[in-house]
Amino acid sequence: MLRLTAAEIIRKIKAGDIFDAVADDYSFTLSIKKYVPYLCGAVHDGHQFRRSLWENCLHTEYERWYEEDPCTREMVRTMPIVIAGCDSRFEYDLNRSPDGAIYTDAWGKQLWQTPLSKEEYDLSLAKHRTFYEVVHALVETLEQKFEKCIVFDMHSYNWVRWDREVPTWNLGTKNIDNDRFGSVVESWRLKLSEMNLPNEIKSTAKINDTFQGNGFFLRYITGTFNNTLVLATEIAKVYCDEMNGTIYPEVVAAVEAQLKEMIPLQAKEFEQANI
Repeated sequence: MLRLTAAEIIRKIKAGDIFDAVADDYSFTLSIKKYVPYLCGAVHDGHQFRRSLWENCLHTEYERWYEEDPCTREMVRTMPIVIAGCDSRFEYDLNRSPDGAIYTDAWGKQLWQTPLSKEEYDLSLAKHRTFYEVVHALVETLEQKFEKCIVFDMHSYNWVRWDREVPTWNLGTKNIDNDRFGSVVESWRLKLSEMNLPNEIKSTAKINDTFQGNGFFLRYITGTFNNTLVLATEIAKVYCDEMNGTIYPEVVAAVEAQLKEMIPLQAKEFEQANI
């Protein structure tokens, strides 16, 4: 894996290079094994939290982990193109717009003992900006190469805290063109509902049941590029014990193995569709 600046990463994308890279500030990774008309993103996979913020943060490490999306990068790690955040959303949230990416409170609890200094704030916001410069270059290049593109926007959510039955998979479609892409969404929902999971976990899949797909990653790409569909795909944290932080590797492996088959198939359907 190469350690590269954002400018170097963008140059490699524009040149059509194959590479694995981490940003020079270790804020995100990008793996390109082959240029194909689809990519996977895991913007909330990261757990890093820079040392200068520790003493000022009122949330524990577990509280931060609880709201992150662990293992979402691992679930798509074999895909041809994967971009993933390394930093915790508690430093800056890649799935929020720049003006709301740095929390003052999180899930009803104040985040900082004292307000962040301008230097700390600007450092975090610069990482957010750099990530989207790379995302822009990547999607732009794929649209130029293939005319259209599909993005699998991978997330997870805490299902235990809901007071009703919720699906294993939720697709958020509020901010996409459902008249144009509705059949693709339904095809993806059906595939996910047929996944076989260990430990007698039932795989169910619904649309806009728990979340509606309001994230900035989806909205930025959808609002910027005319021929790219973003599928906001959330798995309930059935692959871990969200109450104590234990990961179930056999479930993660099962999800990864089946997504390895399902994602290229869905991308091929999208490529062949008259959309």
